[in-house]
This record gives sequence, C-alpha cells and structure tokens, in this order.
Amino acid sequence: MILSMTGFGRVVEQFKDWSITLEIKSLNSKLSDVRFRLPLRYREKEIEMRSIILDKGIRGKFEATLDVSGKDNGQLYAINHDLFKLYYNDLKELANDLNFSSDSFVSDILQIQGVVDVAQIGIEEEEWNFLSQLTIKAVKALNDYRASEGNAMLKDFDKRVSNISNFLKEIEQFEGGRVEKVKQRIKQSLEENIRKENIDENRFEQELIFYLERLDINEEKVRLTQHCKYFLEVLNSNDLQIGRKLTFIAQEMGREINTIGSKAYSSDIQRIVVKMKDELEKIKEQAANIV
Repeated sequence: MILSMTGFGRVVEQFKDWSITLEIKSLNSKLSDVRFRLPLRYREKEIEMRSIILDKGIRGKFEATLDVSGKDNGQLYAINHDLFKLYYNDLKELANDLNFSSDSFVSDILQIQGVVDVAQIGIEEEEWNFLSQLTIKAVKALNDYRASEGNAMLKDFDKRVSNISNFLKEIEQFEGGRVEKVKQRIKQSLEENIRKENIDENRFEQELIFYLERLDINEEKVRLTQHCKYFLEVLNSNDLQIGRKLTFIAQEMGREINTIGSKAYSSDIQRIVVKMKDELEKIKEQAANIV
C-alpha cells in the first residue's frame, strides 16, 4: 500500500455539551511540519497533538483545525478586573474634564485587548484522552483518503514502468542495423579520404571494434531492466514511507535512458528514448507526491 502525500481527514464527535470537529489537511512537502488553528483552551496541548500527527501522518505538511461549538463554545471567559478599572477610571476622569457622557464606557472597554480573555484553566485527563483519540481518528481518516489516492497512483506507476520495459524491448529490432550502418559509414569515410591500398585492414578492424564497444548499450539495457523491477518491488512492499526511495530509483532509470540516447546513433532508437523519457517524467512527478 502506498500513501499520497496530499489528503484530507475530518472527524466530528461530542464531548459533554460540546461538538468538537477536527480537520487535518496534508500537502506535498520535503519537510514535515504541522500548522494549527486551535481555540486558546487547547493551546497547551499543541505539542502533544503535533507529536501524534507527525508520528501517524508519517510525512507531509499538515494543517490542523479544531473547532468547538455548543455551550460557551468550550471556552471559559474571564474579565481582568484591575485592567478594566484602570481604563474606566482614566476615561471617567477624562470625561469629567472634557464634560462628556461616560455611559458607553463599559461596552468600549470590554473590546480592548486583554480586558476579556479566555481563562487559563488546565485540561483535565478525561478531556485530553478524548482530544488525543480524536486526533488519532482524524489522522486515520486522513490516511484512508491518502491510501485511496495512493491506490490510483499505484496503477498508474505500474502502467508507466511497464511501458518503459516494453519500449526497451522495441529497441532490439534496431540494434543490428545500427551497428552495420555505423560500420559502413566509417569504412566509406576512410575510402573517400584515404587510398584503399593505404588502409590497414587489421588496424581498421581493431579500431572499429573499439569504437563499436563504446556504442554498445547492453549494459544500460540490463541496468534499466533491473531498475524497473526494483521500482515495482518497492512499490508493492509493505513499507509505507517509500516516496524518497522511488525518487532515487527513478533518477537511476533516467541515467540509463539518457545514456542509451547518447549512444543510439539511430533515429528510430532516439524516438523510443523520447517516449521512455516522457513516461519517466510522469513517474517522477507522481513519486514526488508519495509519502
């Protein structure tokens, strides 16, 4: 099973008089991180929730939003009496000096930052147990979504790797003719520029063999075949975190395809190489979005 790095999970459950919703969205990212939107009441548990999401979410950039609705929205409010009195007395004194009404002071002062705040009351064990289980369930919902996306990607990977393997087999029909064409081209060039009686046939054959060896692509074909098999093995393994490994294998596949193209000396083989590169680019794009 493979997991897409992008996904979405949502869980809604009841705790006492509150309906609590936790949504987690994951995005493609090389580095793992979590961004939270939490009511102030739950800020003290942000580190613990982050640990759960990173552990069970495995890899990606996560955005978690916790929403509480119901009685008091799960918040306990408190008024800072000293701060309220300070503002009120100063404003009342100013009103007396300037001779204007102080009737609206109360509502205005309550809007000032710090006058009304959420009471910093610790979360009891029962509530934290609920919240931690809610986080685990939300990550599971996220991973179920990612697994569904990963299943579609698995089929696409299998198809594209198979296409590369099939293209590689198509090259064989052009290899024999390619070598003969290169041999005739070199011989013709020699005969046109050097008198035939001055050509050392033995030396010519030795140099030709050396040159053709440099054009040989059998090793590249064997390695590319092995890379394709290994890619599928990793893809179908039980390891959940395979994105980086698939990316590395795809890079090795690209090296072999590029070398085959540079050694081709055949328009027919070059056309096949272009097709393989096209399939490989799509594989790389997909691999970058695997956990």
